Amino acid sequence: MNLKNLLHQSITAAIKAGSAILDVYHSGYAVEYKADDSPLTIADKRAHKIIVEILQKTGIPILSEEGKAIDYSVREKWDTLWIVDPLDGTKEFIKRNDEFTVNIALVKHHIPVLGVIFVPVSSALYFAAEGLGAWKTDASGWIREIGKRDMPEAEFLETVMGRSIALPFKSRKDDATCRIVGSRSHATPELDAYVDQKRKEYRDVAFLSAGSSLKFCLVAEGEADLYPRLGPTMEWDTAAGQAIAEQSGCRVLRWDSGAPLAYNRRDLLNPYFVVSRKQQ
Repeated sequence: MNLKNLLHQSITAAIKAGSAILDVYHSGYAVEYKADDSPLTIADKRAHKIIVEILQKTGIPILSEEGKAIDYSVREKWDTLWIVDPLDGTKEFIKRNDEFTVNIALVKHHIPVLGVIFVPVSSALYFAAEGLGAWKTDASGWIREIGKRDMPEAEFLETVMGRSIALPFKSRKDDATCRIVGSRSHATPELDAYVDQKRKEYRDVAFLSAGSSLKFCLVAEGEADLYPRLGPTMEWDTAAGQAIAEQSGCRVLRWDSGAPLAYNRRDLLNPYFVVSRKQQ
């Protein structure tokens, strides 16, 4: 498996989907609601279509939030698959707070080995792959150019890697402080209790709020120490963020067992988990 080639495809898909999302974001749009009462916009649908059209050329099966549900009897035969959230943070999109992302991950043997998170409003791009580490870039001009034309792989990777910064790029030596990032739209009593416990363990605890998969990115950057997700998420919410966090040196562990968070399970609802740079 050529991860560099697949990174090329997935970054291109994320950028083009992000461009389509912005077109909707800056215009009028209607909001629908799915069976579970989660919101859906035309931006979700357009981004899904673009990503699937690009990734299906790889011949690797795709599991997407906005795609048709695929029975586990089919999925369990997949050794490798894409897990995609075309628009992560639809609630943030509707609130117009700019904190929504495009998430694309490649999972092999239940482990995310490649991840791409693109933030359409800021053009911040996070990406990671086994053997390449984790990276961030923020250069809206050339990112938009990539979205408009198909660069050859060698030129593409040279451009992207040459303008990116390895993660983490922030580090702090003070073990008496702890920075925790949590959901802007999905606070829970369990999260409140976790933060209260950390206030007893550390001299100073700061709490940061962020939407969508940006919480993974803050820990991957070194901006935050912990991201406890003590509330429901689905596999497409977390796979790309986990790849980026782990390739930056973080751990993503289940809250109940301390085992790594795994993917393409029978039940696509994730258990609670914690992303960490510090000891939990």
